[in-house]
Amino acid sequence: MVAYNKRYVAVLIVVLSLAISYLHYSTIKEEHALHSIYSELYYIPILLGALIFGLRGAILTYLFVSIIYLPIVFTSWTSTILFDKILHVVFSGVIAFLAGFLVDRENKLRKQAEKDRYLAGVGRVSTVIVHDLKNPLTAILGFAKRIKEGKGTPATAAETIIDSAREMEKIVYDVLDFSKPANLTFAEEDMRTIVSRACNSCMAKAEGVGIKLSIHLPADPINAFIDSSHIERSLVNLLNNAIEASAKDQDVAIGVTSEKGNAVVTIKDKGTGMDKKTIENLFTPFYTKKKTGTGLGMAIAKKIIDGHHGEIHIASQPDMGTEVTIALPLHVRVS
Repeated sequence: MVAYNKRYVAVLIVVLSLAISYLHYSTIKEEHALHSIYSELYYIPILLGALIFGLRGAILTYLFVSIIYLPIVFTSWTSTILFDKILHVVFSGVIAFLAGFLVDRENKLRKQAEKDRYLAGVGRVSTVIVHDLKNPLTAILGFAKRIKEGKGTPATAAETIIDSAREMEKIVYDVLDFSKPANLTFAEEDMRTIVSRACNSCMAKAEGVGIKLSIHLPADPINAFIDSSHIERSLVNLLNNAIEASAKDQDVAIGVTSEKGNAVVTIKDKGTGMDKKTIENLFTPFYTKKKTGTGLGMAIAKKIIDGHHGEIHIASQPDMGTEVTIALPLHVRVS
């Protein structure tokens, strides 16, 4: 809870305590039942102080309540009632201490659990990054050594070094893009142009592995307020996944339509497909079943689509292909 909210709670505790005391002072002492009820009401500010401020808050609230309550205790009560009231004050102190202690312990355990999860996440991320950087780094060192020793073809070695460096660059950019907020700049764009550009970016890769990449576009423009570069990158990631999941001579199709105020992009392949567990974890950062890659592509794509207030759905079955559906609002939605 932010600081200004805590200040409001502190004021509320004081007001409640004073209001309960007012009820005591404004009620004649012969109304024992009412005074007993008012005494129990003091637990409300005490517990509120414990829940919001922990042990320190519980003790301070208890002391404040006791100061304004004790004059009532010692004003014209019989010895029996006086003993009951003092006992009530003691029990209130015990409850305040226990409540505050338990809240502090719970907060400490929660912070430790968060720290442990953070450290575990850092360890997992480090392991993935080191693993993914190791292979291209080994290739770079190996071929650089061959060039130095005059072995092999320098042109081939240089090409391998460049490809490996680009692979490392992609890994670094994926991690950076996922870790920082997506700064989106919205402008009116024709979704047909974005889909065409994404398709052209992946065409060489598809042709290199014998995959036919087909595009289906309507005759009329589909204008949407989007960040074109981020959406294009998301589509490229999704198309690359579809290509990698497909076998030679299979088709990967991408198309865009306008439906119910949304630009709907579909990407469909006839590749290996995915089981239920894979689909459930598909957008989990660093989750991947590929031999290469950080497992951030789908997480980044979803992050960008969420930033557009859009939706992404995956329909897939093992050995029966996958269909990805993306719905992007044609107009910017204000949160």
